[in-house]
Amino acid sequence: MTARGERTPAVEHGDHTGREPARGAPGVASALLVLWDIDGTLIDNGGVSKEAYALTFTRLTGRPPEHPIVPAGRTDPAVLRLVLRQHGIDATPDVLEQAVDVMNRVFASLTSRLAERGHAKMGARAAIAALAGRGDVVQSVLTGNTRHNAQIKVSVFGLAGALDYEVGAYGSDTEVRADLVPVARRKATAKYGIPFPPAPTVLIGDTPRDVRAGRSSGAFTVGVATGEYDVESLAASGADAVLPDLRDTSAVVGAVLAARHARPGEAHR
Repeated sequence: MTARGERTPAVEHGDHTGREPARGAPGVASALLVLWDIDGTLIDNGGVSKEAYALTFTRLTGRPPEHPIVPAGRTDPAVLRLVLRQHGIDATPDVLEQAVDVMNRVFASLTSRLAERGHAKMGARAAIAALAGRGDVVQSVLTGNTRHNAQIKVSVFGLAGALDYEVGAYGSDTEVRADLVPVARRKATAKYGIPFPPAPTVLIGDTPRDVRAGRSSGAFTVGVATGEYDVESLAASGADAVLPDLRDTSAVVGAVLAARHARPGEAHR
C-alpha cells in the first residue's frame, strides 16, 4: 500500500536538538500536541533499522545473530533486550546501556545507506508544514527509536524543521510504548508552561499498536494506511480518524483538528 515518496539525499546539517525549529509558546492555552510516529508513518527506513540491530549485536558479541530480529512495535531498547536474551546474554542495565550506545553509533554510520534505501512518505513534508503554519499546534514525534536515531531518520528526509524534538517521546525514555504519550505531554507542559491534557493530544500512526498506545492514554488517534495495515484494519483497531495516506494535506489537517470536537473512541472517518 505504500508508494515510493520524497527523498532527500543527505542529512540536514546544523543543530538537531529541536531548538532552532521550535516556534515558541503556542498562542492559545488549548493548543494541540501532535505526535507523529516515524517508521511506516513519516518514512520507510528501507530495512536499515533491522540491519542496525544485527550490526549492534555483532559488535557487542563478535558474532552475528542466530535468530531473526522482529521489532514488532517494540522500542529500540526492548528489541536489543530481546535479542540479547535470545542468545543467552543477561541484559543487565549496564549491558543494555552499552548496547543502546553501540546502536546509536552504528545507526549514525548507516546514514548514507538510509538516505539511499529509504524514503519519506508522500505528503509527509506538506502535512507537517501545514500544521506548522498554525499557532495552536505543537508537533513532535512519538517513536520506539532512541532520540538520537529518531532525529537522524527525520533529518535525512528533510522532515525535521517543524518538529520540536525536546517534547518528543522516545524509546530511550521508556521501553513501554504505551507510556510514551504521557511522557510527551509532561515534556510539552514543562517547556511551554500550558497544560496538554489527554484529549487535545493527537497521535498519528500506521499500525494498530500506535492506535492502542494513543487510546490507552486518552489521546485522539489518527490512523494512516502508509505501512503494512490497510484502512479497514486501522478502523477496526479503534482509530478516531483514518486516512489512506498523507497525500491529501487538507484531509490530514482536518483529521488532526477533529480532536477539538470529538471524544476519543468516537469514529470520524
